[in-house]
Amino acid sequence: MTLRKLLEDKAARYSGRAAFTWNADKAWHTRTWREVLARVRDYAEGYGTRFSLESGKDNAAIILGNSPDWIETYLALAGSGVAVVPLDPKLHEEEVQYILDNAEVTVVTTDKAHLRMMMSLAPSLSHLRAIVVTDGVIFEGQKIGGVQVVGLEKLRISGGGAWYDAHEPAADDVASIIYTSGTTGKPKGAMLTHRNFISDVEGAIQTFDINVDENDALLVVLPLFHAFSFTANFVVSLFIGAELKFVESLRTVGRDIKLLRPTGIMAVPLLAEKLHEKLEDGIKASALASALLKIGLRGLVWHTVRLKLGGRLRFIITGGAPCPRHVLEGFKRIHVKFIEGYGLTECAPVVSVTDYNSNRIGTIGRPCKGMEVRIADKNESGVGELQVRGPNVMKGYFHNEKATKEAFDGEWFATGDLASMDEEGYITIRGRKKALIVNREGKNIYPEEVENAVSKDPCVQDIIVIGYTQGGVPGERVGAIVYPNEDWFAAENNGEKPSWDEMEKVVVKRVQEKSATLADYKRIRKVSVWHEPLQRTSVGKVRRVVYKGKLDE
Repeated sequence: MTLRKLLEDKAARYSGRAAFTWNADKAWHTRTWREVLARVRDYAEGYGTRFSLESGKDNAAIILGNSPDWIETYLALAGSGVAVVPLDPKLHEEEVQYILDNAEVTVVTTDKAHLRMMMSLAPSLSHLRAIVVTDGVIFEGQKIGGVQVVGLEKLRISGGGAWYDAHEPAADDVASIIYTSGTTGKPKGAMLTHRNFISDVEGAIQTFDINVDENDALLVVLPLFHAFSFTANFVVSLFIGAELKFVESLRTVGRDIKLLRPTGIMAVPLLAEKLHEKLEDGIKASALASALLKIGLRGLVWHTVRLKLGGRLRFIITGGAPCPRHVLEGFKRIHVKFIEGYGLTECAPVVSVTDYNSNRIGTIGRPCKGMEVRIADKNESGVGELQVRGPNVMKGYFHNEKATKEAFDGEWFATGDLASMDEEGYITIRGRKKALIVNREGKNIYPEEVENAVSKDPCVQDIIVIGYTQGGVPGERVGAIVYPNEDWFAAENNGEKPSWDEMEKVVVKRVQEKSATLADYKRIRKVSVWHEPLQRTSVGKVRRVVYKGKLDE
């Protein structure tokens, strides 16, 4: 099975049913599965014949925000055997240049917002042949050296399909080359095949304790260039025939949920927290809701809350980081199933999912069907490196045999995450192998454990725990860089923000008090209060590499 065959299957089975709903020009639009396939064929024909693309040899990049154009362009290319390199539209020019050059990209599909950047980069990209623009072209037909600038609609060739029909990928052909966020150095391109993605979705669906089918509607909020949204939204919809409903923007998520009435949402914990917070604020602000809760009529309140989420929401699935317990419990109260997933780009990406009916909060659940995990090199506490084997694991890193070799322990992909697993197969993440702090006594300290303890304090907006050295003495001590919660300080000070000196004193004191709840060797010895939020990746993870050595003396 390939992503192309999934599309063709859905176009045959659910021909007139909506595949997408999206907003453009202040109006909502829908497109059927039959229409999607027709457009994919037309685009593929244009890409293939206009730019002489070769299956299995050429790579093409997409630099776009979420839209039907993103998906149809992807399917036109990957469905014809051309590997797609999805890029974050927010990357800086030098980051884009590195990835396009490293991936030997021949065609870039983007929008007018990125056209000037691409025209600037074009002369330095030796493999680049064309820039395709989805929302009209400023310099239609212009060439920058040997690079053409073409509008997507003008690229379309209708009524044919000979090139598309002659170029069909195999299951083990590379569909995507997804570059890692680069938190540990230069980004590496994980080569993921059609089989990787489809087996990942099949395994996850068989493991979920929720039933999903063609009657579901998935809200698309997270960026499709990221492996989690790509698989959990896009590939899942192709697999089961569910409709994708695109929010207009991050600012309109609350309104769009009510309007679009999804049955499922894929989210990062921060988004789930924000949704939960808005619902809680609405209940507190309603005198009627407060009165109903006081007299025990909770069902009416929860029904009203569900209507604010469109009335059909059955499940939320999060990935990227653990979700706070109060958020999990809050959605459980209104009968929305909340499932957490763990994964990595190199594993397409989902490795394990939690069980809604289990009370094992704090674990990342059990492995998805068809995947194997093991804990390698366990210490006396049963903690070791989590390793994965299965049909979802990548082929390797593009043109990087050294990194590929380092990433595998025999047949097992080494995640770099430290974990333990109980007798029932539930996995608990204990920290990152590379983020591990080893003190002078040789004791291992997991930064995430300390961060979780301290971040519960409302004065903390953002925190990263890192090891630091002092006076050249071997062994690390535990330090923290903290960004204070200015809103909390203002609320505690009658609406006025105290001076930074005052906030710093409070933060240092409270952070050290919180860490004192941990074993002595895990306690924070040095606190640095920063005046700006910490740098994060596109999915909200702190860029640890940025802060390495910042506290050393």
